[in-house]
Amino acid sequence: MAGVDVVFDFDKTIINLDSDNWVVDELGATDLFNELLPTMPWNSVMDRMMMELHAEGRTIDDIVEVLKRVPILPGVVPAIKTAHALGCNLRIVSDANMFFIETILDHLEIRECFSEINSNPSFVDEEGRLRIRPIHNFHESSHGCNLCPPNMCKGIIMERIQASLMLDGKKKKVIYLGDGSGDYCPSLKLGEGDFLMPRKNFPLWGLISQNPLVIKAEIHEWSDGEELARILSSLINTISMAGNAQLSPKIMAVPAYDALACPSPKPAMVANSIQFKQPIC
Repeated sequence: MAGVDVVFDFDKTIINLDSDNWVVDELGATDLFNELLPTMPWNSVMDRMMMELHAEGRTIDDIVEVLKRVPILPGVVPAIKTAHALGCNLRIVSDANMFFIETILDHLEIRECFSEINSNPSFVDEEGRLRIRPIHNFHESSHGCNLCPPNMCKGIIMERIQASLMLDGKKKKVIYLGDGSGDYCPSLKLGEGDFLMPRKNFPLWGLISQNPLVIKAEIHEWSDGEELARILSSLINTISMAGNAQLSPKIMAVPAYDALACPSPKPAMVANSIQFKQPIC
């Protein structure tokens, strides 16, 4: 399946909540977080929160233990392992941060499944504090996208991924999975023959529902981890069968694993009212 790239968002797509909120809440700093949030961008608030928690005596080990307890969407980890075993190239594009993501993936023993993680850089400084930086330094310049938060435009990252897929001259299919408003911009970059998997009744699904015709990719919504796994399995199988048919019309592809028939794209519906992590400018 070298012709398939699967791109995952992380928060509320692989895990079942927002990792930033989870750490802040579990370490008892929710009130301070809510106080700071109106005064600066989300990414900057998280850097400040890590410094405040350190000042209160919280250690990196405390943060790691909290991350190990994060709820995971049932069915998603086996789906990731299966897609990787089949030869799909898996990537993450997330507005969380590298420390949170890698800690969770290592705990789940799926870090090696991903060839690339695109997220806000983070590091532990000489005093033992976790520092979080924006993937795009908006203090120096703007990335120029009015759909995305100032620290990260996932659409720019998607364009870079698409350019890398064209280097060998072969058309590769992209399956993009996400839930949030920040996933809308990269969804607009997908082309015909690609697949978009928005989480139903979440911000991305709501934005698509307003005008589904602007999305060129085939849309397959999902509600929970088991449905995500089933649809992803079906799409990978469908792409595999189509690829084998192009190689030889006399050869019928054998499904790599059991899956339902590829679901037909469902008509978009009006999403429930859900608060966005990042507002759309």
